[in-house]
Order: sequence, then structure tokens, then C-alpha cells
Amino acid sequence: MLYIFDMGGVVTTTAVLDEKLCRVLGISIEEFKRICGNKTGETSNQLESLGLFRLCSDGVIDSKEFWAEFSKRSGIAVKTDWFRYLFHPVLNEKTAAIIKKLRQAGNRVVCGTNTISAHYANHLERGDYAIFDQTYSSCHMGVSKPDKEFWRIILEAEEAQAADTVFIDDRKENCDAAAALGIHAVQFTTAEKLAEILGVEI
Repeated sequence: MLYIFDMGGVVTTTAVLDEKLCRVLGISIEEFKRICGNKTGETSNQLESLGLFRLCSDGVIDSKEFWAEFSKRSGIAVKTDWFRYLFHPVLNEKTAAIIKKLRQAGNRVVCGTNTISAHYANHLERGDYAIFDQTYSSCHMGVSKPDKEFWRIILEAEEAQAADTVFIDDRKENCDAAAALGIHAVQFTTAEKLAEILGVEI
């Protein structure tokens, strides 16, 4: 069986647009969103909901190019990659234990994550991806969830069938998109609940 785990919000705390980032920039969250451009009707504080940031998530631009464009749009000269230095995710030890148990049982367990190059590098430094057999990151794949191509790439690379694949993510829209391909999708709430669903003891 192939298991695909999201990273932020499942294995670690997620990347949220918070007051700390806006404080160092000297602007409000609302102003940050205006500069980056929200997707139509989007009210989430998830960074990936922002148009300019989404280009980073899809690997079209890197964080250096993001800040160059942000500086041009805002008139604020940003030379520091604050995405890299303000990102301090916390590992969910119980979710990590589930992943280890699944691998020990002979399953293939990979990470399927929407992320930018700066956050990817941060996770690498911390060793967060080491618990997986492979990591599939949107910034290197050229596509982000919930685009169905995200899962098609993983299934192709893993030579796996959708019916033999389980996907775990904290966001409903991502689970719905994976399920539409025939993948068994589980919306993450807690590690304890996930362990119960997967039949794993932690």
C-alpha cells in the first residue's frame, strides 16, 4: 500500500500568514494579502491562498523572486527571506510514530506537500522529510494541491494505482480532489483519530 502524507498541519504545524511576518514588514495582514493578491473569494490565512505566493508553491518563482516582486508592488525593500527565517514548524511526534509504524509494516510512505523552496530547505535542515521514503514537493513538481495533476505525478512516479493508495491531509478540498481520482482520502484531525482509522497503535 502507498500512503501519501501532507506535511503542514499533519506531520508538522502549518505555514500560516501570521502577525510576526507582517510585523517585521511593518504592514497589516490585510495589506499583505492585498499586495500578494487573494484568489477569488478566498478568506483563509493560509499563505498558499495568496496569488503571488502560489507562484512560489508551484515553483514558477523562488522566494528571492517573490520578495523582489513584493518589494516592487509594495514599495518596501525586502532583502531578507523572511519565509525562511520566520518558519519554525513543530513536529507532531504521534503522526511521525504512525508513519514509522506503517513503514515497518512494509508499506511505502511518502510526503506529498504544497511548499516553497525556502520552507523545503528549512524542513531539510531539520530532518523532517527523513521519516519518509520519498518527498514530493509542489515547488519541484510544478503543481500544487488541489490540482489533480499533483496526485497523478506521484502515482506515476510510484508506479501505484489510486485504489492502492491512501492520502492524508488536513484540508477538505485536497482530500476531495484526491478522492475524485479513486484514492482513499482521510481528512486529518488528530494523530489519535488517524491511528484508529488506519489501524495503527501509537
